[in-house]
Order: sequence, then structure tokens, then C-alpha cells
Amino acid sequence: MHENNSSDVQIYELEKARFIIKDAVQLDISYAYDDLIFSEHGLFIIQFVKENKNKLYCWFNTTTTNDFKKSTFTALETTCNLNKMIIEYKGDFEISQKENGEELDIKFIGKTQIS
Repeated sequence: MHENNSSDVQIYELEKARFIIKDAVQLDISYAYDDLIFSEHGLFIIQFVKENKNKLYCWFNTTTTNDFKKSTFTALETTCNLNKMIIEYKGDFEISQKENGEELDIKFIGKTQIS
């Protein structure tokens, strides 16, 4: 018999994150998988932080401009603060379709400067 260890299961506050995204930038969630939330149009990804339920990471698509990153992150940060959450800019990501045409490949890129 396999014993289920409670530390194996992570429960994230998806609805709270959905509210923060909608309130901050008027975008919906297009997809959520495990600890990742993809914004509408794939503009950014919000990642839950396993070690801190009140902290989120933010990744921006490499196709977005610095102006978009700055204004979007500022809005997300303001809404997070109002909801007793912390958000941290982690960097950019690239997304591409794998050769099989059915799966996506996400490459996370280190932090770049938002000017």
C-alpha cells in the first residue's frame, strides 16, 4: 500500500492569483499547470513559490517590450501588495512548439533589466 505523504501535494491559491491578474492588468488566465499560470495571450507567466504561499514569481515572454514589462509588473506588484502578497520579477521565457506539434517547450531565461 502506498502511503500518501502530505508534503507531496501542493495546493496553490489559483483564484487569488486569478483575481490579482484580472484586477491588475485586466487579463484572464489562459492555462494553469502545476505551479504555473499562463496569462491570456502568453504575455507572462505567474509561478507559485512552493516555500512561501504568499509569494509569486513573474516571468515575461521575450516578445514583450520593456515598457509592457515595467507597466505590467508595477500593476501586478501594486495589486499583490494590496492583497498581502509579494511578487518578484524572475526573468523572461521563450515558448515554442515541439516537433510533434502537440507539446510546447518553455525555456526560462535569467533575469534581464526592466528599464
